[in-house]
Amino acid sequence: MSTPTPPAETITALARRYRLELDTGTTGTPAWTLVPGITEFTPKVEPTQQDVTTYDANGWTEQAVTMLAWSIEATLAHRAHPTTGAFNAAQEALRRASMSFGSKSYVRVRYYDRNGAPDAQEGSALVTWEPSGGGPDEVDTIKVTLTGSGPLVEITNPVASGGSFALAAKSKGGDA
Repeated sequence: MSTPTPPAETITALARRYRLELDTGTTGTPAWTLVPGITEFTPKVEPTQQDVTTYDANGWTEQAVTMLAWSIEATLAHRAHPTTGAFNAAQEALRRASMSFGSKSYVRVRYYDRNGAPDAQEGSALVTWEPSGGGPDEVDTIKVTLTGSGPLVEITNPVASGGSFALAAKSKGGDA
């Protein structure tokens, strides 16, 4: 029996590697806009599993995935313009969608690894907008839940192969 070779991957990825963008286009051509102020970001894909056990399984259960559901939970620092006080347009689009019906209640989003790793998805979602409230010494934060409607599609990372965001971070000597 031989000793396994240690893995080459020894650096832990940081949670802040994700970037979330909202399609704010109105002409059918995507206009991807950064959703700023993310302080927590949790993408999820949850399978629905059904029992498919037969007599042939000799007493062991068998499962099959029959459906997938995706969602994103994010906490946002509510951003406002320092002079006008107007809230950020992307955040406002999410808030408005959360209070709409029909086609206006859906948003198109994508998220990806801002360092260029091949971890990038896109899909349509419904929005839940929940202000956190708090005392006079706290900042205004919002819990946003994006509940997928339809498939979450794997896409080419927009900053892969030295995209503008990855290049800017590397030129500053940072990790984006």
